[in-house]
Amino acid sequence: MEINYLAVIAGGIAAWVIGSLWYSPLLFGKAWQKELGMTDDDLKGANMPLIFGTSLLLMIIMAFGIAPIIAAHGDDMAWHHGMFHGLMVGLMFIATSIGINYLYQRKSIKLFLIDAAYQILIVVIAGLIIGLWR
Repeated sequence: MEINYLAVIAGGIAAWVIGSLWYSPLLFGKAWQKELGMTDDDLKGANMPLIFGTSLLLMIIMAFGIAPIIAAHGDDMAWHHGMFHGLMVGLMFIATSIGINYLYQRKSIKLFLIDAAYQILIVVIAGLIIGLWR
């Protein structure tokens, strides 16, 4: 089972870039803030370099987690295997885990859709990159 570590890092970076857009005012940032009851002032007090740096590291770790699943295809590994496994991990593990937590935390379905769709998307994209770049 061979893993392309540059592809894994690229998948993590791609996830981080997508998150920067997903949670920006251009896409779902304002809706996300509203569902959490956060204001722009709440965000200003955050240590953004720590948050962004740590989230990038965690996304790279997430890409490392999916890489062996994709690499198990061996020489038959292709982009569609990466996307498929990313989709399955995203739907069956990540989204369900978020959903369970949000049920107990009594978070809104809208917040669940914003966060879970993002998580599914980034694992699919990371899987695509890992599957393509072998």
